[in-house]
Amino acid sequence: MSFIRLLPPELINQIAAGEVIERPSSVVKELVENSLDAGAARVEVDIEAGGARLIRVRDDGNGIVPAELPLAVASHATSKIGSFDDLEHVASMGFRGEALASVSSVSRFALTSRGREQPAAFRIEVDGGRLQEARPAQHPQGTSVEVRDLFYNVPARRKFMRAERTEFAHIDDLLKSLALARSAVEFRLSHNGKPVRIWKAAVDEQAALQRVAEVLGATFPAQSLRVDHAMAGLHLSGWVGLPTASRAQADSQYFYVNGRLVRDRIVAHAVRQAYADVLFHGRHASFVLYLDLDPAGVDVNVHPAKHEVRFREQRLVHDFLFRTLHEALAQTRAGQHGLPMTDTALVAGDPPAAMPSAASPPAWPGQFSQSRLSLGVRDAPLAGYASLLGDSALPASPLPLPEEGEVPPLGFAVAQLKSIFVLAENAHGLVLVDMHAAHERITYEKLKAGRIGSSLRSQMLLVPLAIAVSATEAAAAEEHAEALAEWGLDLSRSGPATVVVRRIPALLEGADVGQLSRDVLSELAQHGSSRRLQELENELLSTMACHGSVRAGRRLTIPEMNALLREMEATERSGQCNHGRPTWVQLSLADLDKLFMRGR
Repeated sequence: MSFIRLLPPELINQIAAGEVIERPSSVVKELVENSLDAGAARVEVDIEAGGARLIRVRDDGNGIVPAELPLAVASHATSKIGSFDDLEHVASMGFRGEALASVSSVSRFALTSRGREQPAAFRIEVDGGRLQEARPAQHPQGTSVEVRDLFYNVPARRKFMRAERTEFAHIDDLLKSLALARSAVEFRLSHNGKPVRIWKAAVDEQAALQRVAEVLGATFPAQSLRVDHAMAGLHLSGWVGLPTASRAQADSQYFYVNGRLVRDRIVAHAVRQAYADVLFHGRHASFVLYLDLDPAGVDVNVHPAKHEVRFREQRLVHDFLFRTLHEALAQTRAGQHGLPMTDTALVAGDPPAAMPSAASPPAWPGQFSQSRLSLGVRDAPLAGYASLLGDSALPASPLPLPEEGEVPPLGFAVAQLKSIFVLAENAHGLVLVDMHAAHERITYEKLKAGRIGSSLRSQMLLVPLAIAVSATEAAAAEEHAEALAEWGLDLSRSGPATVVVRRIPALLEGADVGQLSRDVLSELAQHGSSRRLQELENELLSTMACHGSVRAGRRLTIPEMNALLREMEATERSGQCNHGRPTWVQLSLADLDKLFMRGR
């Protein structure tokens, strides 16, 4: 430690390998991304012993000319960028130019390639960082990379490798994510000589969705919504799972930025907020989403393994993702499956034409009148919101007579089971409805709709409250003072790390003012926006809706049951109650036949 010296190239490459090569799947990631950047239409990955013995990646891409083969394994040599301007507009999967040098320094490495219009292929080998001279070889157009005995010369790293099955599972998961990123490319994966995965190239959207089903499960397409929306230079496309497709772990979430799979807190926060009203506590949404934007608007050079990115306009991206997904989920109604979300519907703010508007209940057939369901709410915290409940949550207008053969999505009520469930018959079979959960969602959405556009009252604190925050949060209070005032929260900076609270929304009387203020300022500092105030109000409205909804044990008449079904069909997010539980279940005739073993 007493003098400074230059490190040898082999040691430099091994240090770099420690940053980007965590396990065999890290090697596969670097090699397959190189194949995709080379324009490959077909990528084959052969694995032996979970990648410890062999990793071979073959492609039919552009290939490498013989003179450039030694450069391919040199440190910081690349064809993907050549200037600082290129670094600010990275459109490729990789760009650092150190992957092959790092991999070859900790393995027995071979690269065989034949460039376009080249008469022959050439091969180079690197053993522990020692490069051998290129020699002719047999190979079609494209490139093959062989990585044998990974970490053979770094035993400290090799002993941290897991069991063969575990390491191969990581490789399999990686190939799934890359297959979703490039649906037009064919991928093949084999392990110990046995084919494991074959993803044929997708030629249209239906084939791309089939690939999604192969990765996320066969039921995902039927339980997902198509999203395709562009605004302000941002384009979001893909599929988001309905709340019924949620999972206990966040293992079915794929988010791509310009074709690159990323994990980003801005994205995670926006998605979590979009699902806040419909996802059961502790559950995680499933989705495959692609965000495309100008490469200059995202910095991909913030993580050695390229797992993370940094958006230059974080608030714009966050709000765009939240609004797009929030609107997509809002279009779902009980009885509707997989309705597409179009730009027209988003821009206009209206639901698709096939979906009835919540403001005007659909004219489904039925010769009955919509009877009144008394809610019985008398002790709401704010009288103005209690009046929104009215004396009934369902309209009392008669519905038109049915057309011949016309049946509404949830059908017609036939009975009530144990004063808890409504049984209805529709075109597909039997519908079961949890009447309290369904009515709770209907009431909740009415309360929220009544709040929108109304002036938000605030209440002055008897004694202003000074709270200690971070300097960043204090600056956020100063920067976003006007936006906070619109929500009825008066926060003023009184020192480098202190703010004073003078007013709070009247609806949140009794809330922990200090914690509320810290939560809001924390979100403003991190994301440039906060929905904490709205979330707290929604929690209160949800409680009001729960107490104001028809209770289990209440006997309903057939007209009242039908009125409930019609309101469900007209209400946003009516497939789940305010707590994320399902409000209805469809049992098809085929399901019923299986239960009774009919046709066997």
